[in-house]
Amino acid sequence: MAFPAHILLLNVYFAPHSYGGATVVAEAVARELAARHGCRITAISSMNRPDLPAYTVMKAESGGIANYMINLPDGRPYADRYDSPAVTELAAGLIDDLAPDLVHAHCLQEIGIGALDIAHRRGLKVVLSVHDFWWLCEYQFMIRPNGEYCGQYPVRIEDCRGCASNMARARLRFERLGQAAAKADLVTFPSRFARDLSVASGFREDTARVWENGVTLPGPDFAARQAARRAADPRLVFGYLGGPSQIKGWPLIRAAFERLEREDFAGLLVDASLDGTWWKGVEISKMRGDWHIHPRFGQAGIDDFYAKIDALLFPSQWKETFGLTIREAASRGIRVIQTDSGGTTEWPGADPAHMLPIGSDPGPLRAEILRVLDAPNAHPAPLEVVGYAAQADAFADMVAGVDGKGTGDQ
Repeated sequence: MAFPAHILLLNVYFAPHSYGGATVVAEAVARELAARHGCRITAISSMNRPDLPAYTVMKAESGGIANYMINLPDGRPYADRYDSPAVTELAAGLIDDLAPDLVHAHCLQEIGIGALDIAHRRGLKVVLSVHDFWWLCEYQFMIRPNGEYCGQYPVRIEDCRGCASNMARARLRFERLGQAAAKADLVTFPSRFARDLSVASGFREDTARVWENGVTLPGPDFAARQAARRAADPRLVFGYLGGPSQIKGWPLIRAAFERLEREDFAGLLVDASLDGTWWKGVEISKMRGDWHIHPRFGQAGIDDFYAKIDALLFPSQWKETFGLTIREAASRGIRVIQTDSGGTTEWPGADPAHMLPIGSDPGPLRAEILRVLDAPNAHPAPLEVVGYAAQADAFADMVAGVDGKGTGDQ
């Protein structure tokens, strides 16, 4: 098909109300598609405003992109969080009024899958971009209620009995989401791991493609800023962005640094919460080194943060779909200490010989920390990674390969 003149983008959040890595990607690619390929982008997203009536639609605009936000009330039934009749009716009206050429769906949690059905019935082409495991797991990230990674490969709904609080409704959700995803003309995944697990778990193989996420690349003065900081303070600085979460490896980090016998380094723990409460009451005084809490930052502050660190800690305890911060760090010459955690390993500088196994004790992480500390000036060269402009161009190429216009239900 010719590149669409008007793309309708669906995501749970969108500017001016943004949260989460997938939203960053959706927004950045949308801006690049508009700038580089001249298309119009319109978004449908959600909001939660107790001061407004339920299912009110509010229009906002950011960076030239109109965003229709649907006000979703608290306390909605389980099924409405993935297939809401009220949201579907609103989406149908917006699709008819806006008349897009293509629907590009990202994260649909809370919004639900109804808009995909409507687009299909209207004969519109649909691209679905999967960013997490919401389509396979009612807990979204394949994390069990006890905080451990599920580990199913492939995912079989009959093996979810140990987690599902209501197996009948979990099965219905799994089947309904699978039916909706099967109607997409193209389904993209940010890594081979995410694609292969999803296909093994029931996604159509013929429409599944790897579409690697981009990142915000370093600015032209980043290297100078980084060198100036290192010259002013030669101590090696570790950085961690995952929050005080077991599944992100925080207990492992704390234990490893508590058992070190040296103090010649510093560390930054980023508080990415919206209200600055992630690290309140979390004990860090026993960790060796000079540790501080770093405030939340947006895309404009990425260079400011990475210029302050030399090694990124990424001991994730689950199989993730991508690993945005790893690519951000690698593009800036920051060393990475990571686990063998799914799609996070698919970057140009990944070193299997030094990846930590998921579920290990603090020993292997401590050894990697010491290896970095023993070579404080062995800073790697920045790696070439995909930026958002290249990601948008790749999307344009993929869409051009989708022939014709959708036919909808016959």
